[in-house]
Amino acid sequence: MSQRGVDSQGEAISKKSRRSFLKEGVSFAAAAPWLAHAGQTRTARGPGRVLAYVGTTSMKEGPPDYLGNGQGICLFEMDPATGALSLRETFANASNPSWLAFDPSRTHLYAVNEIPSFEGANSGSVSAYGIDRSTGRLTLLNTVNSQGAGPTHMSVHPSGKFALVANYVGGTVAVLPIRAHGELGPATDVFHDHGTVGPEHASSAPPGSFAISGHDQPHAHMVQSDASGRFVFACDLALDRTLIWKFDAEKGKLTPHDPPSVAVPAGDGPRHFAFHPTGRWFYSVQEEASTVMAYEYDSARGNLTPKQTVSTLPKGFAGTNFPAEIRTSTDGKYLYVSNRLHDSIAWFRIGDTGTLTLGGVEWTRGDYPTSFNLDPTGNFLFSCNQKADAVTAFRVNRNTGALIFTGLYTPVGTPGCIVFLT
Repeated sequence: MSQRGVDSQGEAISKKSRRSFLKEGVSFAAAAPWLAHAGQTRTARGPGRVLAYVGTTSMKEGPPDYLGNGQGICLFEMDPATGALSLRETFANASNPSWLAFDPSRTHLYAVNEIPSFEGANSGSVSAYGIDRSTGRLTLLNTVNSQGAGPTHMSVHPSGKFALVANYVGGTVAVLPIRAHGELGPATDVFHDHGTVGPEHASSAPPGSFAISGHDQPHAHMVQSDASGRFVFACDLALDRTLIWKFDAEKGKLTPHDPPSVAVPAGDGPRHFAFHPTGRWFYSVQEEASTVMAYEYDSARGNLTPKQTVSTLPKGFAGTNFPAEIRTSTDGKYLYVSNRLHDSIAWFRIGDTGTLTLGGVEWTRGDYPTSFNLDPTGNFLFSCNQKADAVTAFRVNRNTGALIFTGLYTPVGTPGCIVFLT
């Protein structure tokens, strides 16, 4: 793949100003999430088709040149033969529903609202929706305080009783109880990330990198439990650490593990992680270093042991890049990582011991792939190209892991993530 020309320093400065804007709590209208039907409703999904939701950035986040063009949460129908996405409805939400997560039963959808202020508090919010399984239509149940400004990620505990939220600007991880009918309750626990922040420049960054966006104060970027639900993990980009807790699934309480975290090289900035389907390995992507670290995971003790570090970029790359998303294939054979600015998806073969070998890098056909996901069959990968206002579709070669562009572009204003209803 040829490397595309970018003004790397300018992109890094723009990203930093966006986060500073949220951190400082600049005032703007942040309407509570609300639902509005757009277009003609179909009463049921087509035979053999799959429903998908795309969360978006729906309001101005920062400087005048950084606008949220999304309308809320978009519901699509996917053709499993071609990967084509057809818009069914848009559920309006003016508060940046940028990340979405299902409960284990897939009867409820939860959205973080990435805003700096909710009901006068220095915090974002999280909304709960009921899902009509036959049509995919959403019904807003309630919206609660996320216990920190600028929430960027959430997941639902395997028990289905708690939502876990990472508040980037607030530097907190919150546990929100899920009530009997899917509504969210007030937090049962809030952990304030603390420690020494790393340097602005990553130890492992490519030559010429200006990826210096996040080392000013603690920034929780992702939170998720392991498959057992006994341990909870969170990346803090600024502390250059992955935090680990024991989780009380009855009370919804976090207790620091021993050891309470694992470190990455100074300034590298862990952003997201993925467990291997077998539960044996854990992979962390570093936003400012453009690396993936592979770990052995001891599921009985909740311990991570580092074993390998690889670049997410092709050999010889120089300049600024911000990796964003990381996911494994459902069969556990491949690992995928998105690169922003380089605007690509890298894929790796996963060996018998969990180590990674770069298989290739594919252009996303759009700017700033902030997230991506594989459809339930594993045959297609969809890239959310945030600054291109489009989701692009790729067919997955199941024998090699390679991505082949389908030629399909789906217009979505500043897409943040895509999840599939199964």
